[in-house]
Amino acid sequence: MTTAPRRIDVHQHLVPSLYRDALAEAGIVEAGGRALPGWSPEAALEAMDLLGTETAILSVSTPGTGFLGDPGEAADLARRLNDSSAALSAEHPARFGWFATLPMPDVAASAREAERALTELGADGVTLLANNQGVYLGAEGQDALWRVLDEHGAVVFVHPADLPAPAVEGIPPFAADFLLDTTRAAYLLVRGGVPRRYPNIRFVLSHGGGFLPYASHRMAVALAADIGRSPRDILEDFRGFYFDTALSSSPAALPTLLAFARPGHVLFGSDWPFAPAAAGQYFANGLDAGVDPGTLAAVNRTNAEALFPRLAQVAPAPAPSRPLPVRLRQSAQRAGARLFFKIVQPGTE
Repeated sequence: MTTAPRRIDVHQHLVPSLYRDALAEAGIVEAGGRALPGWSPEAALEAMDLLGTETAILSVSTPGTGFLGDPGEAADLARRLNDSSAALSAEHPARFGWFATLPMPDVAASAREAERALTELGADGVTLLANNQGVYLGAEGQDALWRVLDEHGAVVFVHPADLPAPAVEGIPPFAADFLLDTTRAAYLLVRGGVPRRYPNIRFVLSHGGGFLPYASHRMAVALAADIGRSPRDILEDFRGFYFDTALSSSPAALPTLLAFARPGHVLFGSDWPFAPAAAGQYFANGLDAGVDPGTLAAVNRTNAEALFPRLAQVAPAPAPSRPLPVRLRQSAQRAGARLFFKIVQPGTE
């Protein structure tokens, strides 16, 4: 590595050709209001080197397999995506981990594929969209999946999807709706008692948990009136989630997240390639400049090592042999990103 952090990025996506082709066949050319980005393992490794990321845990973003109306086709696509991800991780074991894709909202098929991915393919966890065709996590009828995930002590990466309602003109879904989608899923998981009934599942909420840290007390009061539990217990359930920093480690959001989350529950995330490298650098600079060295080391790596113990055993990856022009370009990009981050911060007057 050419930089010090050795970050573990728990929120990085892959867009393999088999998935892009399936989306194209269905007429889908964007996700969350953004055009599908280019992706390759080589481009991912270069972006990781730029951010000081040693290992990325890859996942398929929205729409997952839910765009396929036939459950059998969705299950087949999930299976092929997981086989492909497992092969990529085996080829680059120090650089790539992966979360399995599950063919939700088919709970039975998702439970079977989770079992296969976790036991046969060595997945680091599974990805679940906050809602699947309008059915949110935490809804009734999902216990067969929760039982499998609890049995394996699985990490569940919760990623937002388009809201089950038309987008508002002028607001791309990724800008605001995605945050609400994650918040809704967290609320309904706690309302349904899923974290308490299945305590071995570790849920990671994307993008700093959406609005959850900021609005947690308001939501706890509402839930307490609804289900008759104490606000304190509900807040403890909310704090039991893990959170990634993708597009969320700003001077405004990061202090709230760190004040709310349990110690050890905040993890580094970039959202590359849906968030371009420049955006990843911007928010990484917010993290680098916004916390003390101990917290920074924890968010960058050690919190993730505790969640994914195999990564604590991974030897440091050898420094990539990049051509001199690439190294000079990356150095200039880092310096420019640091300067830009400082310039755009609002004043204190």
